[in-house]
Amino acid sequence: MDNPGRGPQSIIGPIAVNNAEPGDVLEVRHKRIRPYEWGATFNNPSTVGTGLLPQDYPQGQVKYVDLDLGAMTSKFLPNITIPLRPFQGTLGVAPPDGYFPPLSPGVTNAVPPGPHAGNLDLSELTEGSTLYIPVWKPGALIYTGDSHAVQGDGEICLTAIETRMKELQIQVVLHKRKDLGWPVAETDKHWIVMGLDKDLNAAMILAARNAIKFLAVQAKISELDAYALCSIAVSFRVTQVVDIVRGVHALIPKNIFAGELRQQMKVV
Repeated sequence: MDNPGRGPQSIIGPIAVNNAEPGDVLEVRHKRIRPYEWGATFNNPSTVGTGLLPQDYPQGQVKYVDLDLGAMTSKFLPNITIPLRPFQGTLGVAPPDGYFPPLSPGVTNAVPPGPHAGNLDLSELTEGSTLYIPVWKPGALIYTGDSHAVQGDGEICLTAIETRMKELQIQVVLHKRKDLGWPVAETDKHWIVMGLDKDLNAAMILAARNAIKFLAVQAKISELDAYALCSIAVSFRVTQVVDIVRGVHALIPKNIFAGELRQQMKVV
């Protein structure tokens, strides 16, 4: 609050990608993610107006927790143990013009996610996952931060277990002239399609439309069949509701597709 124009998160970047141009796609492979041995979760006082329920809990709280990196667990309370799933809450590129007003020339707000990815807070982006991001500016300009030890979908109080990373290894692959309008993630079990908007209902509609188009193109089925498939086999989850722009992600299971078809289904 004492630093207008500066965000609540530690961010590294921007880092340029050689030959990246608008219309390209970055494939970001998460190779290794290792946090430090402690973290914290907090909600702000209600006067700050953050989180889902500021009016319900006017007094803020900061709760520190130790992380057992051998067992990959955290003791939230003496009789409550949380499995850890470390990931970067924020990883993105320079946003397109007009998506969010710049704070000043060349300076953008790292809090809201968007078509440039950024602060997705997508808990599936753990070690071994891949994030595909459209490029909007020359050099792409990758930035990352907001390190999390674990987070529940929704992130309702504002924070996950916030931590920092001892080690973050990503591999960036540049794909030239690929048609991708929104970030898409991939794990060994799912393709994950995003919908983002200030209105959660609008985010849900966008996630559904993006999932339908993904299935129609990748599985080579009609949009009506894709619509039905989304209803019976795809899980739609609230990603987060605390970053100005709210998120919904659609989990498309890979195991419902025959092996030959599954091998043909590529994001880029």
